[in-house]
Amino acid sequence: MQYTHLGRSGLKVSRLCLGTMNFGPKTEEETSHSIMDSALDSGINFFDTANVYGGTEHRGWTEEIIGRWFAKGGERRERTVIATKLYGTMTDRPNESKLSALNIRRALDASLKRLQTDYIDIYQFHHIDRDTPWDEIWQAIEVAVQQGKILYSGSSNFAGWHIAQAQEAAHRRNYTGLVSEQSIYNLFRRELELEVIPAAQQYGLGLIPWSPLQGGLLGGVLKKEEEGVRRTEGRALETLRQHEDQIRQYEDFADELGHAPGDVALAWLLHQPAVTAPIVGPRTQEQLDSAIRALDVTLSDDALKRLDDIFPGHRPAPEDYAW
Repeated sequence: MQYTHLGRSGLKVSRLCLGTMNFGPKTEEETSHSIMDSALDSGINFFDTANVYGGTEHRGWTEEIIGRWFAKGGERRERTVIATKLYGTMTDRPNESKLSALNIRRALDASLKRLQTDYIDIYQFHHIDRDTPWDEIWQAIEVAVQQGKILYSGSSNFAGWHIAQAQEAAHRRNYTGLVSEQSIYNLFRRELELEVIPAAQQYGLGLIPWSPLQGGLLGGVLKKEEEGVRRTEGRALETLRQHEDQIRQYEDFADELGHAPGDVALAWLLHQPAVTAPIVGPRTQEQLDSAIRALDVTLSDDALKRLDDIFPGHRPAPEDYAW
C-alpha cells in the first residue's frame, strides 16, 4: 500500500479511501465487517462515512455497523483513520441539520456514540451551509478539538470560493481550518479543475474524490452490458446512450493498455497531483480487490494525453474561458 499526507497535515493516509455508504442498505453487516477487515489487511487505513448513511428509514445505520466492527477489538480503531460527515437532516426537528454550533455539538456526540469511539480523525462538512457564519462554525469546531473529540476538519461538495472563505475565516482565528475537500471528480466529471482544485492546492487541502467510476460508467459498462452482466437503467442509461461513443473509445483504450476500465479510471485519479485518495465504495469483496489493483497501474504521459483527448478537462479559471 502507498501512503501520503492528507493535504498539508501530518496525517498519513492510504492512497485509497474505503467508502462505506453501501454498508447496511446494500451490504449486510457481516460482509461489511469482512470488507473492512480485508481493507485493513491490504493496508487501507482511511475509511469514510457520514451520519446520514443508512437510508432514509435508518440514518446512522452505517456508523453503527462501523462502531460494532471497532468494538470487536484487534486494534481495529487504532489502525483506522476514520472520517465522518455532518450536515444532512437526521430528524424532522429544526436543529438537526446543517452546521449550526448546536447541531455540530449534537451531531458529533451522536456520531461518536454510534461509532463507539472517543474521537473522530476527520470531521467533514457534507455541504456548504449558507445560513451559518464561519466564525460560529469554527468556534464550535475549536471547542470539539479542545475536548479531544475531533482532530481535523474537512469539507465536502464545496465550491472553490467556499474553500477560500472557510480558510480565510480560520486564518483570522489562528486556526488550521480545512485539511481536505471531498467532491465528485473522475474522467467524466472534471469541473473541479476550474476552481476547486486550484483553491485546494492554494490552501493545502488534500482532494478526496467520490464517484471515481461515475456510477459505473467508467467501469466497463458497455462490455458488461454486451455480456449480460449488467443492465443500466434510468438516468445512468440516458447518460450512457448520450456518451456511448466516448465510453466505447475509453473501454477500447483500456483494452489496449491491458487493464480493466475501472482500474484505469482509478489510476488516472492517482496520477493527478491534487488527489490524496479516491473513495472506493465496494458492495462486495471482489469490488474491493478490483480497486486495489489500480495501485499497480502506471500510466505514461502518452496514455494520460490520450485519456485527456477522450475526456477533455479544464484549465484553471479564468484561463479556461478567457484570455
